[in-house]
Amino acid sequence: MSQVLTISCKLKVSPSQAAKLDATMDAFVQALNWVNQNTPEKIVNAVKLQSLCYYEIRARFGLSSNLAQQVCRRVAGARKVARQRNRPVKEFKRRFVTYDARIFSFREKDWTVSLTTVEGRERFELAIGNYQRGMLAGSNPKSATLVQRKDGSYSIQICVEKNPPKQQDTDRVIGVDLGRTDIAHTSEGDNWNGQQLNRVRDHYSRLRAALQRKASKGTRSSRRRCRQLLQRLSGKERRFQAWVNHRISKAIVSRAKATNSAIALEDLTGIRERVNQQPRSKAERRRTNSWAFYQLRQFLEYKARVAGVSLILVPPAYTSQTCHKCLHIHPDPAQSYRSGKSFKCGHCGWEGDADLNGANVIALLGAVVNQPRGPGLFCSLVKQNRLRATESPLRTA
Repeated sequence: MSQVLTISCKLKVSPSQAAKLDATMDAFVQALNWVNQNTPEKIVNAVKLQSLCYYEIRARFGLSSNLAQQVCRRVAGARKVARQRNRPVKEFKRRFVTYDARIFSFREKDWTVSLTTVEGRERFELAIGNYQRGMLAGSNPKSATLVQRKDGSYSIQICVEKNPPKQQDTDRVIGVDLGRTDIAHTSEGDNWNGQQLNRVRDHYSRLRAALQRKASKGTRSSRRRCRQLLQRLSGKERRFQAWVNHRISKAIVSRAKATNSAIALEDLTGIRERVNQQPRSKAERRRTNSWAFYQLRQFLEYKARVAGVSLILVPPAYTSQTCHKCLHIHPDPAQSYRSGKSFKCGHCGWEGDADLNGANVIALLGAVVNQPRGPGLFCSLVKQNRLRATESPLRTA
């Protein structure tokens, strides 16, 4: 199964070409908003939208045939996503243009791309490094998105379809325990502390609260400035979180590839809804809802696939309460061997970091899923009894 990767490449643009790109992006975004406002919201099919307003788009905004079709597809796609989130598509603000193979082409011999604009076809040179060249070499991309950065530069996000390498067969599994104190803790002892991330989030939370108080008072210009600052803060926090998750996922996948191991993760789907049912303070609820475990899981999935590393999802039930040495759980459901970051087993006596213990339990579960060999998980007493039964001369055939 192929994998689609997005390669962001900066364009070298002359002043005359910049004017053409600006005119194309303005016309494209205006057409998006016109179609969204003048067609029934319930229509989420691109073909139906095209039959309703194709000729009007071309006449009003001067877009080519294929760009007009891209407008209908983009509006339909945005409405489908908005329907899943139970909210309407209000407005398209960002300046961008989507392209397919009929109005976009990539040429490797001189590292250029050809794009259709409102004033005809233009060819642009790519300002890229060795990483982008290596990803684009030998490829035949079929789609791309033109965007303008905040600094005024232009980039083309090229979608490249690649066949990932075959996943390596292995018995070794690295378990990864996700949490808030430690963002991630592996069964090999590597961990990434979440204190820095919590400090950054608390800082942004205090800034947001102060700006929101000012935005509710003061003059019109001060309220507008506060809203602009709030939007900027949201982007900075989101980018910082993504940078942290990229760094963690890259380190885990690199380690798994170097040791010829698979990666086992807890399937934390729906954890936010489950945790929100518990009574907690407002600050604790905010910290809980700002978890980005799903983003980290997405980064691990696609990086592992590119590297040829298997990724296994295991159920999270009892992974933090089970001792990885003897697989024993506290007999009283109201109690646990875990206390904060410490774990002390009352059965075999093992004592250590609770997240390390949880990561080892996840690794054991992942090994059973990765190489099924029957009931591979059992406590030490059961294991001893099985060995005795095997060695007994009186056992029956």
